[in-house]
Amino acid sequence: MLRYAALRGICLFAVVVVAVYITILIANMGGYVDQIIKSEVRFRIGVLVNQNPAYKNLPPSKKAELIEGLYQQEIKRLGLDAPFIFRSHQYLVRALTLDLGRSLYLTSDTGSRLVRNIILERLPATVLLFTSINLILFFISITLGLYASRKYGSKLDKLIVALSPLSSIPGWFYGIFLILIFAATLHILPYGGLVDVPPPKDPFHYALSVLKHMILPVLSWLVAYTFIQTYIRRTFFLMFSQEDYVEMAEAKGLPPRIIERRYILKPTLPPIITDLSLTLISSWMGAVITERVFNWPGLGTLLYMAAIMLDSPVIIGSVVIYAYLLAITVFVLDIVYAIVDPRVRLGVT
Repeated sequence: MLRYAALRGICLFAVVVVAVYITILIANMGGYVDQIIKSEVRFRIGVLVNQNPAYKNLPPSKKAELIEGLYQQEIKRLGLDAPFIFRSHQYLVRALTLDLGRSLYLTSDTGSRLVRNIILERLPATVLLFTSINLILFFISITLGLYASRKYGSKLDKLIVALSPLSSIPGWFYGIFLILIFAATLHILPYGGLVDVPPPKDPFHYALSVLKHMILPVLSWLVAYTFIQTYIRRTFFLMFSQEDYVEMAEAKGLPPRIIERRYILKPTLPPIITDLSLTLISSWMGAVITERVFNWPGLGTLLYMAAIMLDSPVIIGSVVIYAYLLAITVFVLDIVYAIVDPRVRLGVT
């Protein structure tokens, strides 16, 4: 077991290394972002020198020499004096050790430029919203899917099949219409944001305000994905409900609840656990468009702002955290499989 766990850990870590390095190359556009930063630094220094009265009477050649000297000092301070290919490996080592560095432009609400602080400040909002959404979707789809598989051809089963194409439209699209109906027309729910302005000082009323702001984004995803996920679960459970041992249990007169729990739900635990775990981990990254539509101050909005401003350290930091979480989740799932499903032999990869 230890040998298998060690091999799986090494393989997953290798995948994380490759994924993070590719992210570093993409986020920096192969070094092109460095050229943009250098151009901005040169322009800013040039403006400061030309607007400084102390250098007004300097000849153009002296000004150019002064600008070049200050430019080289700033480039060295920023660590941009070495070729990108060498610095990319330094970025990789720091990222893998969770030394996420400082952002180029973005700051936290407290004014910090540390990437760690910026991400940790936005993370709770994303976890709160999308973990809630995914858990609600998961348990609704499991419950309805299990029931529909036992009532094949019923009105509920036909309704689920009929409404499953609703997922062809993403949740944020429904969110726009929900905003128009409940916020712009009926004025009973807020347009977006995390909390009322100004925020309530009482913790209980603050929590109620946050829940009120969560209603529309949660509802938009429920409309978009409840029926398709239920349809997928229903089809999955339907395959197991037609097995011989299920028919044997029915012939013995076992109650439907016991049949559903022991003979249908239990054999499907490994893929269900996988789906739930990966869904919860994915909620850490949020949904960029949904957060933008509802002005939700989470990681999705942070990634959008970082991409717009070419703030590569923030992008890389977010991906590093997600990659580690995903690798740890997959590693734990391999162990959990052996516990919940005795058919899985730990020594077989």
